[in-house]
Amino acid sequence: MTEFWLISAPGEKTCQQTWDKLNVATSRSNNLSTNFKFSIPDLKVGTLDVLVGLSDELAKLDSFVESVVKKVAQYMADVLEDSRDKVQENLLASGVDLVTYITRFQWDMAKYPIKQSLKNISEIITKQVSQIDNDLKARASAYNNLKGNLQNLERKNVGSLMTRSLADIVKKEDFVMDSEYLTTLLVVVPKVNYVEWEKTYETLADMVVPRSSKLICEDTDCGLYNVTLFRKAVDDFRLKARENKFIVRDFQYNEEELKADKEEMNRLSTDKKKQFGPLVRWLKVNFSEAFIAWIHVKALRVFVESVLRYGLPVNFQAMLLQPNKKMMKKLREVLNDLYKHLDSSAAAIIDIFLEQMPEDIQLLLADEDFTDPRRVAAMDIPGLSLSQQEYYPYVYYKIDCNLLEFK
Repeated sequence: MTEFWLISAPGEKTCQQTWDKLNVATSRSNNLSTNFKFSIPDLKVGTLDVLVGLSDELAKLDSFVESVVKKVAQYMADVLEDSRDKVQENLLASGVDLVTYITRFQWDMAKYPIKQSLKNISEIITKQVSQIDNDLKARASAYNNLKGNLQNLERKNVGSLMTRSLADIVKKEDFVMDSEYLTTLLVVVPKVNYVEWEKTYETLADMVVPRSSKLICEDTDCGLYNVTLFRKAVDDFRLKARENKFIVRDFQYNEEELKADKEEMNRLSTDKKKQFGPLVRWLKVNFSEAFIAWIHVKALRVFVESVLRYGLPVNFQAMLLQPNKKMMKKLREVLNDLYKHLDSSAAAIIDIFLEQMPEDIQLLLADEDFTDPRRVAAMDIPGLSLSQQEYYPYVYYKIDCNLLEFK
């Protein structure tokens, strides 16, 4: 996947001139980036107070929606248990790959009507994505519990003969059943001690049935033997066996219990398969919805910040840059040269902000120097995205499509 820079600059004589100037500086001559127009409709501006407050709210909403997008994407990877490429094939927005969606972005009028206020649109997105987040938690919890229970049962059926379940290994004929006096034990014997076991097991305790031991199965290191003896000799046999590095497993053959365990595993396996398909479909649909919402939040942020930075009437060009990875530093330098004249414009806009601020905040900030927007950028002024850590003379937001962390 890739990274994009979503920027805006004020329209010059026309917005097309702004677009052409960017292309000449970055794309056509030195291949610093691939550029796309980013279409933002005529949204309702509202009052300055609302815009200033909304700027902070949208920053928080941006972080929240991005986190939900990443959670859905990561859980998709966890559920599919597949390669990066296979997972990426399922991470689509409106049926297309993410790069295509972003570079061809069109505002969704049905989901986010532009006749609504900016505040209402942000609230629609908040409600929508919060619902996705809550649903994901519930679905993930149910599926993870099912998957965990199945894995616990499966784990019992793998590993060393010292620890694994013996239910699928032994058979009824390996045991003396329904005897008042006799019982059958299962003993794990290291392969290097097979000969010693054959020679000594009959004499490890009194009342061991001669020639009653046979090898049932083996793994890379050990073998599982059965042996029949009188019940009263079991404790003595266990002790002597341990002294000779033979491990007696605690196991009682119960056909009903073994049958129930197998049925439980089959049930869990069937339930997992039944839930898998609908869960993947839900993840695909809601990843798309969350990602679409996220890019609309980016569009809202560009609109609000552009109005706050460049003033009214609304006249700016939003542009999407896909930087050449090897030329990012150079691209940043070219953009700063191209738009450094906006610093003074930003300072003028800041003066307007200050005039609109409550008197107590004005008094608090009265001694500060606001002639340099970079000075303002270093301050934490409520409602000003200029206080973001990365300040540039143009509106700038990063869209990082690297959504997955593969271990």
